Amino acid sequence: MADQIYTALMERFSRQGGVYSGMDIPEFYAMAEELFTRDEARAAAAMPKGLFSAAQLAEALGGELGEVESLLEAMADKGLCICAGSSGESVYALPPLVPGIFEFQFMRGGDSDRDRKLARLIGSYKDAVDARRGVVKIRFPGARVITVNEKVDTGNTVHTYDQVVAYVRDSDPIAVSTCYCRHEAQLIDPADTCGKPNEVCMQLGQGARFVIDHGMGREISKDEALRILKDCEEEGLVHCSVNRQNIEFICNCCADHCVIIKTALAQDRPGLALNSGFEPKIDPDECTACEECVDSCPAEALEMGEEDVPELDRDRCFGCGVCATCCPTDGISMVAKPGYPAPPLDHAAFKQALRDAKAGA
Repeated sequence: MADQIYTALMERFSRQGGVYSGMDIPEFYAMAEELFTRDEARAAAAMPKGLFSAAQLAEALGGELGEVESLLEAMADKGLCICAGSSGESVYALPPLVPGIFEFQFMRGGDSDRDRKLARLIGSYKDAVDARRGVVKIRFPGARVITVNEKVDTGNTVHTYDQVVAYVRDSDPIAVSTCYCRHEAQLIDPADTCGKPNEVCMQLGQGARFVIDHGMGREISKDEALRILKDCEEEGLVHCSVNRQNIEFICNCCADHCVIIKTALAQDRPGLALNSGFEPKIDPDECTACEECVDSCPAEALEMGEEDVPELDRDRCFGCGVCATCCPTDGISMVAKPGYPAPPLDHAAFKQALRDAKAGA
């Protein structure tokens, strides 16, 4: 029988939601007991929804304020809670397991025995959850793609939220850390690599401050951020973030390992679950039938047609722009999808869109 403290933790994560929430199975407890000490598990289970102060949690736990503050700071250093604000005025929050705590464990890029053990335990938990629940139908996209702006046809309107450059320009600070998905895979099996770069996941603004202050990533300049994004485009990685206009991270994802893309590809129509609002336009006069775009497409949305020109499956296309970037003749540009809605403005609008989609299911 599971320890009551960890059972309460499982129930708290079940209420928290996320791609992988709490589930009452042996794999959860094996993972949780490695991630959380008993004191940490008890504290996490008692954390209020949303932002809270150390004083609020101390009251809920019946503990001393100073001890609870120290515990929360230690948990933030371990990536078990989020901390924001200055000394003496900090607020905290319990993030989901995904996106959140699982990513925080591997963003430092460590390869210790404990890192490898955690990767195996987390991987086992995710596999067990997947086996029990099956594919979860995405009714409203939780994530979106930000297409390669320089490949967008000049006749199209490009909004600020369509430009990774705009997010870099307007963010301070900026941090970069190790790709959780690719690093976790290599911790489990060193041979499981796609050869893509790992130190490419970016955090922006307040999210970056948390990562920098707690040693999960390093601060970078705007120029370095732009260089990393350019390198990611050349490597065929996809710029992904949460599906709203104000964002705090940019993941640079591969189809082999990254949760965002793999979750979309599990859907019947991946292009409806993850998209940028753009799609490729192929110039048949410039196309040399080299098939670079077909081979590089992370969604497998292109195939050669009868006229030796690639044909697009719109139900699969993410609108990422990888095909346009890799085309040696610049024969592919990105054009706006007619009628595609703008992403929700902020967190509140995003949550409402999720509720509306669930209610209309």
